[in-house]
Amino acid sequence: MSEIVRRYYNGQAEKEWERLASPYSGFELVSTLRLVETYFPSGCSVADIGGGPGRYTIELLRRGYEVTLLDLSDGAIKLAAVRLAEAKLEATALHQADARDLSCLEPSSFEAALMLGPMYHIVEKADRAQALAELHRILRPGAVAIVGFINPWGVLRGGLLEFPHYYRDYHDAEALLDEYLKVGRQDVFTESAFLTPPQALAELREAGFAVETRAGVEGFASGTRDAVKEIAATDPAAYETVRRLVVETCDHPAFRDCTEHLHVVVRRLYDRTRQTQTR
Repeated sequence: MSEIVRRYYNGQAEKEWERLASPYSGFELVSTLRLVETYFPSGCSVADIGGGPGRYTIELLRRGYEVTLLDLSDGAIKLAAVRLAEAKLEATALHQADARDLSCLEPSSFEAALMLGPMYHIVEKADRAQALAELHRILRPGAVAIVGFINPWGVLRGGLLEFPHYYRDYHDAEALLDEYLKVGRQDVFTESAFLTPPQALAELREAGFAVETRAGVEGFASGTRDAVKEIAATDPAAYETVRRLVVETCDHPAFRDCTEHLHVVVRRLYDRTRQTQTR
C-alpha cells in the first residue's frame, strides 16, 4: 500500500463509515457478519486489519468479541475512536499500521481476523504475500480469518452503473476479465489490485492457509445498486426480503464468483505444507 492509498482514505473516512450503512453496500456488512457468526468462535479475540473507521469493529464488539482495530489511515483510526466513544464501546486497541508490518501485534495472539481492505490496495504480489504472512503470524494455529478481495468479474458488471464512462475504451473494460488487474485510475478508484477468485485462492494457499469457503457478499443482487436503492426507498418490506436473500445466496456457487467483493474464509494451517481444496 502506498501514501496514495493512505491519503485517499484520510479524505474518505466519513464516507467509508457511511458506505456500509447504504442499501447496496450494506449487503457486504450483513453477509460478512453471517460468515463471522458461522466461523468465528464465540467471544474470541479478533484482529480487524484494515478496518477503517470501525464499522465492523463496533458490530463485533456488540456481539461480544474482543477486537483490535488496525488501519493504514490515521484519519480512519481517529474517526473510529469517535464512533466507539459514541457507541460506549471499547476496543482492545487501535493501531495505525500497514498490513505488511503488524509488528505491533504478538505472534499467535488472535483467534480470528478480518482483513477486508488491504488485499485490494496492495498492488504487488510480493507485498500481498508479506501481508498474508503477517496475518498468518498473528493468528493462532487453526484460527480462522476472512480475507476480502475486489473481483474484476463482478466489477465488469457493477461498473455499468457506477462508472459507465470506463467502457469508452474497450481494452480497459476487457482487462477486467484478466486474472489480475492493477488499477491506478483516480476516476475509478484509488491505487488498487483486483484479483479473480482463482488468483485470490492461489495466493491464500501459497501463504499457508486452508480455504474453508468463499462468498460473493453482494449475492444475487450484485450489480443492481440503483434498483436496490429504489426498492429500499419505496418498499421497505421488499428490501428486507432482498437483503435476507442476499445473505442466503452469498456463498451459492451461482453467485459467489461474480460479485464485486469476494470474501474468503481461511484457516491457518498447523503445518504450512498442508493444502485443501475449496468447496
